[in-house]
Amino acid sequence: MNRFHGKLGLQQRVLPRYRVPFFDLLASVCDDGMSLFTGLPRPVEGIATADELQVAEYRLGRNIHLFGGGLYLCYQRGLIDWLEEWDPDALIMEANPRYLSTPAAVKWMHERGKPVIGWGLGAPPVSKSRERGRVNFLRQFDALIAYSQRGANEYADLGFPLDYLFVAHNSVSPSPTWSMPVRSDAFKESPCILFVGRLQLRKNVDMLLGACAEMESQPRLVIVGEGPERAALESLAEEIYPAAEFIGAKHGAELKPYFTEADLFVLPGTGGLAVQEAMSYGLPVIVAQGDGTQDDLVREGNGWQIPPDDFEALVSTMKDALSDAARLRRMGEESYRIVKDEINIGKMTETFVKALNILTAE
Repeated sequence: MNRFHGKLGLQQRVLPRYRVPFFDLLASVCDDGMSLFTGLPRPVEGIATADELQVAEYRLGRNIHLFGGGLYLCYQRGLIDWLEEWDPDALIMEANPRYLSTPAAVKWMHERGKPVIGWGLGAPPVSKSRERGRVNFLRQFDALIAYSQRGANEYADLGFPLDYLFVAHNSVSPSPTWSMPVRSDAFKESPCILFVGRLQLRKNVDMLLGACAEMESQPRLVIVGEGPERAALESLAEEIYPAAEFIGAKHGAELKPYFTEADLFVLPGTGGLAVQEAMSYGLPVIVAQGDGTQDDLVREGNGWQIPPDDFEALVSTMKDALSDAARLRRMGEESYRIVKDEINIGKMTETFVKALNILTAE
């Protein structure tokens, strides 16, 4: 893997646990080290955060949260103090115009002749007045790294220079070091459908229960996770799908037997950190369409994307998926190939280093 021959600073609003492996891997290829600056989320957000990194230096600032919903803004106190102390050769920041301290940090870097890279989801269409503000916000960055090709296309549509636009496919998992589980071309007594995630309304687990109830040959449904909706979902399952198995929260190696035994992974709601992990065990996947980060990961060859909150689409797609076990196995092989060869935190790190080296060489 190529290296960044300098000192890196990286700003995030918060430090979710799932980002720790990526940040430590990126820090390990920075010759003069990397420091991460973040604050804490609002309690109502329910984000599982980390409070330390193994390789990168970590600085906790203070997030001042303003308003809420579509009006949410955040100011990060201590950001400039951190820059003055760390004095990075390059800075990577979240490309989110809701973060009020970003322009001051960019100005601080540019006054010293140092580049700033924005890292973001993209820029979906908005009103003309908001678009002008967004364009002005993005222009302050020397380069942009998008989570997905869709996001990169949106930045390009706003006129951002293609030579300074990069795609680092959003990933939370390393390339699998294990072999793909061997599954027969026929289901066992009944196919096994797996859900892994937090049990909250936006995950649409209630739809998954209802969809399983619509199957002629009712599958085994395994639900791994904990959350505020568990009691309500268990009560619903007793009414419409009593065979559903609620396992509770499992992490790391505890998840392996569930991924290995499953035939199909289904995530009918938003989010989905477990999708890549499921794919690393050779599972085809059904996911709800979202912000574009799933577009590169879930393709015709390894799964299905369905409209969010569309029960009929979920039912028909699950029936289609379970109609041909041999096809499902081939799709699982493609899932494994994608996360092993194309989309993992190693590939993500390579793109970040490429962007850094291009900018600092100029």
